[in-house]
Amino acid sequence: MTESTEIEETQGLIEVQTFEALNLSEPILKGIYSYGWDKPSAIQSKAIHPILKGNDIIAQAQSGTGKTGTFSISSLSIVDPKLHSPQVLMLSPVKDLANQTYKIIRELGKHTGIKVSLLIGTGLGKGEGRFKEREDVPDPDFKAQIIVGTPGRISESLRKKRLYMKNVKLFILDEADEMLSKGFKEQVQNIFSYLPENCQIALFSATMPMEILQMTKEFMRNPVRILVKAEDLTLEGISQFFVSVHNEEQKFEVLTDIYDTISVTQGIIFVNSKQKAIQLKELLEKRNYTVGLIHGGYNQYERNDIIADFKDGKSRILIATDILSRGIDIQQISLVINYDVPYKVEPYIHRIGRSGRFGRKGVAINLVTEDDAQNLKKIERFYETTIEPLPMNFMNLI
Repeated sequence: MTESTEIEETQGLIEVQTFEALNLSEPILKGIYSYGWDKPSAIQSKAIHPILKGNDIIAQAQSGTGKTGTFSISSLSIVDPKLHSPQVLMLSPVKDLANQTYKIIRELGKHTGIKVSLLIGTGLGKGEGRFKEREDVPDPDFKAQIIVGTPGRISESLRKKRLYMKNVKLFILDEADEMLSKGFKEQVQNIFSYLPENCQIALFSATMPMEILQMTKEFMRNPVRILVKAEDLTLEGISQFFVSVHNEEQKFEVLTDIYDTISVTQGIIFVNSKQKAIQLKELLEKRNYTVGLIHGGYNQYERNDIIADFKDGKSRILIATDILSRGIDIQQISLVINYDVPYKVEPYIHRIGRSGRFGRKGVAINLVTEDDAQNLKKIERFYETTIEPLPMNFMNLI
């Protein structure tokens, strides 16, 4: 391999330093630059090339590092615009994430003429079901070259023979650890059964447990693995702290003290249950805070509106359950508070990934009762990190 300032080979992986080094088409490059990216992120520099070479790939990349851009750019690059049939299928676990992916890939590909269709919701045609309740939801185009959707909707479309997979050459599983877990595994296996035998497979997630990696041996062909160690998953630029509290009442007092002390524009507060989220919103509103709330009880349209209002600055605080922890990109976040420490270790990285997006600094604060302390220790051991007590001058870090 010739020496180049634009391409490097590290541990068998070709790592590009510029988007031009990937030999992307002019329309795709135009879309990338107009989107605001001037050079590839770490995951983009390593993962796009093997996908374009036709390799199966397992890519572990933290939230906020550009993994959606990685598989979006790759997908746009391998599509034949002259073939009016699905060629790439992207699967996301939740509607919000699928919708965000759809918007990103459409923006990146707006100069290419490539059609992208979003398949989420319950209705399968114009005017059917809740899916068509609002005008801002696009009509499904089952002949679009790139299909983005959720497992239930894709499965239903295949079963009803509205969607055909015979020309699909790349299948992308976003948040693959969740997609291959018990909740989605059966639907994903069903979708696999419709794919051509030689279909290329790409898995992306911030966490990739060993049981998931073992499972991939059943359906992937010598995949290129781009994995990071657990201790490297704690995002650079995210300062992590904890505050010990005696009970739920003291949690609330500490929370309001934090918000009274800092001048942070906006932050997200994560809790472990829908009921806790509702109660916390009521308590904060009694203290005259402007608060948004998002949980699994809202439908797709309501969640979109809530996120849009938060992005527009109509609320300073957004309370959320883990439905918001995966992939939803809210760029201005510099503070995440785990009002409840997550029960499992994997959601932690997804939650704190809401801050410090694309290398910007952020702060994650965990409110820890005696009952939570064991869970926090598990998180520290799993990521081989240290979560420090909150210092008095923490506001200088935000």
